[in-house]
Amino acid sequence: MTTSPTPIPAPPSWPHCGHGGDAADPIGCRGIHVFSHGACLAHLSDTDRDAYLNSLAAGSSVDHSGTPFTPALLSALLEAVRDSTGRPVLGPATFADAQFSGVAAFERTRFSGHAQFKGAQFLGEAGFEGAEFSADARFDRAQFSDAASFGGALFGFADFEGAEFFGDVRFGETQFSGTARFAGVKFSAVVLFSGAQFDDHAVFDRARFAGFTRFDGAQFLGPGRFAYTRFSEDAHFHGVQFAQDALFMSSQFSGRADFLNARFAGTTWFDRGRFSGEFIVSAASFSGGAWFDQTWFAKTARFVETQFEGRARFPWAWFEGRAEFRQTRFSGSVVFGGAKFSMDAQFAMAEFGASGRWGPVVCDRTLNLSGAVFEMPVTMEIAASQLLCQRTRWDSTATLRLRYATVDLTDAVLSAPVAVTAHPVEFVANGGRPDETKLSSRPAEVQVMSVQGVDAAHLVLTDTDLTDCQFSGAFHLDQLRLEGRTTFAFTPTGWHRNGIRPVHWTRRRALAEEHHWRAQSAGQPQTPPGQTPSKRKWRPGPHHPDPGLTPDPEDVAAAYRQLRKAFEDGKNEPGAADFYYGECEMRRHDRTSTTRSERGLLWAYWLLSGYGLRASRALGWLAASMLVTLVLLMGFGLPQGSPKQQATGTVPAGGGKVTLTIDKEDPKNPSGERFTGKRFDKALSVTLNSVVFRSSGQDLTTAGTYIEMTSRLLEPALLALAVLAVRGRIKR
Repeated sequence: MTTSPTPIPAPPSWPHCGHGGDAADPIGCRGIHVFSHGACLAHLSDTDRDAYLNSLAAGSSVDHSGTPFTPALLSALLEAVRDSTGRPVLGPATFADAQFSGVAAFERTRFSGHAQFKGAQFLGEAGFEGAEFSADARFDRAQFSDAASFGGALFGFADFEGAEFFGDVRFGETQFSGTARFAGVKFSAVVLFSGAQFDDHAVFDRARFAGFTRFDGAQFLGPGRFAYTRFSEDAHFHGVQFAQDALFMSSQFSGRADFLNARFAGTTWFDRGRFSGEFIVSAASFSGGAWFDQTWFAKTARFVETQFEGRARFPWAWFEGRAEFRQTRFSGSVVFGGAKFSMDAQFAMAEFGASGRWGPVVCDRTLNLSGAVFEMPVTMEIAASQLLCQRTRWDSTATLRLRYATVDLTDAVLSAPVAVTAHPVEFVANGGRPDETKLSSRPAEVQVMSVQGVDAAHLVLTDTDLTDCQFSGAFHLDQLRLEGRTTFAFTPTGWHRNGIRPVHWTRRRALAEEHHWRAQSAGQPQTPPGQTPSKRKWRPGPHHPDPGLTPDPEDVAAAYRQLRKAFEDGKNEPGAADFYYGECEMRRHDRTSTTRSERGLLWAYWLLSGYGLRASRALGWLAASMLVTLVLLMGFGLPQGSPKQQATGTVPAGGGKVTLTIDKEDPKNPSGERFTGKRFDKALSVTLNSVVFRSSGQDLTTAGTYIEMTSRLLEPALLALAVLAVRGRIKR
């Protein structure tokens, strides 16, 4: 087995010194020739070196690519270019692939031209504190084996002035093996740290980045500090990795802050940060805690597909733009107490793995929890204009305390009891009250818009407004618990015209589906956007006037039937009465599953007594029936006069025994004056007795007998319907 020979490195592109070259290292010293001399600055003779240094002045251009520098040699070079103030001033300076052993002291050096340190090696400490780079500076693939100081001390405020970069700066793929200090450094143009590696502390506290900044793919193996740092333009941290803590406390990002695919292994602090542009941490991961306390986001804050494995804190954060947490995973506890969302907040398909208190939060627009998963018990406190919980899944118990919100629970999955309740007073978070100013112009009531597709056996609604709630398609509605003050829609009241026929509606609670069907059946136009529907008309549905998407009477009747049972189980008989009325109404209009004969019975039941729930209607028919009975008896039922009994006797021949036979004369039909006071009294007595199933004992004609029989059958039934209607309204 043979081993491949070690490849010989390529010689540099410039004429190099070659000092110390041998068979093992045929290239030798890589330092560039100094002028016409055949050696680099480090290997010149003392005479030639002094002559060269004496030829330099402040602002001179130098090129010492590949040259090895000792501290003494670097000091001599910088001494040769000092200006009248004692400050080293270099013109265009090239130190590509140079090697600096010991301390490389460039403190307060001014680079008036470009500064090239590409591939340079700093084997000892590198000091650039107070240095000034007037043009572009390149440190690509440079290696700092010890501390690299461009700014202040490691902790706290800078002890001295930080370096200033007026041109573009490149630290691409630069390796910092020791502490990298950029505290207080000012960057005026483009800054690139793409692929840089920081093995120890990286300190950018109070640094100023005035231009576009990139840290794409950078690795921070030690703590990364950006406290009080200011980014005036876009700052990209694509794929950046923080192996330990990352501190961005009180940082300011005036442009876009992009942390796409970033990895934070330690605790991350963004608390009290200010993001004037977009903030993006999509597909990022936070293995430790993430702190965004009192952070301000002026535009979109996007946390899409982000993983929070530790505690995620957003107390009193303010999102002025859209907030997107779609498909984000919160494995640890999450704190949003006092957070404010001025625009929409998206938590669609987010996952919450820990229990606790979610909120209180305020969202001036829509808070979207559609498809979100809550794996543990949670108490949610939300003040929002709209709350979307479509396909939201609660695997454990949950309590939703809401204010102002219209809630959509379509297809929500409830594996345990979930309570939705209206919170009567403002929320309190850590002793303060979240700002509800923009929501306070309307009542703080909670409207539930839909429970379609929900297994209502685990649902509890307390003090909610169900005026526009859609129930069709829900499961186990008969087990739905309605507590507190629950409001339903009401039918249009008063007189209306159905074609040419006048119709009078009495006030009763009705489901939104009945409104939608009746509006569609009547050809009622859609309510213009932004206009409140008239209380004298039916409310059109969201799919009006499409009959295929509007619930039909059979579906509405089923919803009424189940909710009626829920009211009955809750001992709310008056509420159940209205829903029984609605059920019968839908069955009466259902031409699909209700037979014609059954519809006929329902029509009669409705006409006579409003399904046994309208006492006034039954009493009205009773009064009319009694009046008709009274008139018929006076006209045809009472005989002309009271029949008189007659006795006839036969005396047998030769004996004293007499046999008498008494026969009553048949009542005679009336003739002459029939409607007299005396006949009225008799007819009224018969009519009143018939109402209570009693016979008056009055002699009647044959027609009167049949009139009384009919009256004794019909009028007690009408009286019973009236009593039933009254009982339905007062029973508990």
